[in-house]
Amino acid sequence: MSENKARNFIEEIVEHDIESGLVKNVITRFPPEPNGYLHIGHAKSICLNFGTALNYGGKCNLRYDDTNPVKEDEEYIRSIERDVRWLGFEPAAVLYGSDYFEYMFECALKLIDKGLAYVCDLSADEIREYRGTLTEPGKDSPYRNRSAEENRRLFLEMRDGIYSDGEKVLRAKIDMASPNLNMRDPVLYRILHAPHHRTGGKWCIYPMYDFAHPLEDAYEKVTHSICTLEFEDHRPLYDWVVQNCGCDPAPRQYEFARLNLTRTIMSKRYLKKLVDEKFVSGWDDPRMPTISGLRRRGYTPEAIRDFCERIGVAKSNSEVDAGLLEHCLREHLGQIAPRRMAVLDPLKVIIDNYEGDGETVLSENLPKSETAGMRNMSFSREIYIERSDFMEDPPAKFFRLAPGREVRLKDAYIIQCEAVEKNPDGTVAALHCTYDPDSKTGGATAGRKVKGTLHWVDAKTAVPCEIRLYDFLLNEGEGDFSARLNEQSLKILPNALIEAAGASAKPGDRFQFLRQGYFCADTDSTPEKLIFNLIVNLKDSYAKANND
Repeated sequence: MSENKARNFIEEIVEHDIESGLVKNVITRFPPEPNGYLHIGHAKSICLNFGTALNYGGKCNLRYDDTNPVKEDEEYIRSIERDVRWLGFEPAAVLYGSDYFEYMFECALKLIDKGLAYVCDLSADEIREYRGTLTEPGKDSPYRNRSAEENRRLFLEMRDGIYSDGEKVLRAKIDMASPNLNMRDPVLYRILHAPHHRTGGKWCIYPMYDFAHPLEDAYEKVTHSICTLEFEDHRPLYDWVVQNCGCDPAPRQYEFARLNLTRTIMSKRYLKKLVDEKFVSGWDDPRMPTISGLRRRGYTPEAIRDFCERIGVAKSNSEVDAGLLEHCLREHLGQIAPRRMAVLDPLKVIIDNYEGDGETVLSENLPKSETAGMRNMSFSREIYIERSDFMEDPPAKFFRLAPGREVRLKDAYIIQCEAVEKNPDGTVAALHCTYDPDSKTGGATAGRKVKGTLHWVDAKTAVPCEIRLYDFLLNEGEGDFSARLNEQSLKILPNALIEAAGASAKPGDRFQFLRQGYFCADTDSTPEKLIFNLIVNLKDSYAKANND
């Protein structure tokens, strides 16, 4: 690690363990359950787990916690691996919790033989009732004192499919009066007659997360099991499983604050509800905070990694302003996104004194870049500007086009509005202008001062495109997410135009549309129908607020 870089508390723990000789080779893991697509919160965990291993010359496994066959799907597995690699990380190994089902089963038998686990016939509701409350101790199950022999027989019968779902469970025998509810004889195995995506019908009993997770870590010799704060109260059970199953060396669990982001849904359950109820088009809808959605919208892995670095690793939960993520994105896109001109709501401009078939003007592809070069743009008698860049009766400080006023066309000429052509309903159909032929950028009167500069496209060569403008899924405020859904989170502009150079855009290509924002060619985009997503607008309110 760089000596100048401030260390987070996880790094301090790792360095202490290395210096003390407790750990020789750092091994971490990223262990998602494949029951949905990863979101921006998972990106923080990915960066922390993989980044920690990279910083100390260790390795990080991608391990699917696939111990609940009812909720898991191969689609999610494929998406997770794609997202991890897109973020720039290569797993040391791709593993599955289901790889260890036999090992976990043997560990459960070991606990039964030690008198530390028993088969319980109570229903889920009864177990919950017997557990007690935060202020009252629980009470023993009537099946708690079964003999080890009977428990072994019953557990083997559970495995052999003799009992139906919910009829029996295997529980740890710990302490029903523990102040930590997680230690009050937690369930270790339940019966589920459901096919598994990898093991098929081999098993009809499946381990609970709190039993499987520490054993998976131990089997892989994970040195630092890094998870979010909601698992802090589960750590005593993690340690109990590791100790009583005789795991050596024993992994250690450490917790960090999960990412909470303003105006952003950070729950797979709620995100799945949006997909299932078709409020969004799918898990990769560009409004979704899923990594797939962010990628489709046009986010870059570099910006997301930068964001995760800036927010740091804390021990207490807090909410991060989504503006910081957008700020990181603008900073990176500003360096890499070629410039193009696009008109989202076109208004025709006819330059009455322009003669000839047209000409070429030059425009920068990427300012401040020595290698991006220039591009040719066609200019002719008819062009299009933004409808919002013209007003018949403008207010003070409106420095765009109006009757009798001049503006500069970016990289082209100064024009003046002479007349307004209207439709039968009174709306503006076109503008008639004149231009100064000596005012071309670099020309004789190029330095003549005008207060407004407009972007434009050439009417003869501009290419039609569809623009999709995205906003946050949630409105500002507090309360239930369903009451805060932003019904205006998507606006489609079907009649936009982009300069000819935009016609070659391929899905995933990113651009800055001058004066508009950063845009990305959508996965739906084709040469026959170009579609661009708004990635983020140009105004950086977060940077301004933090620099004032």
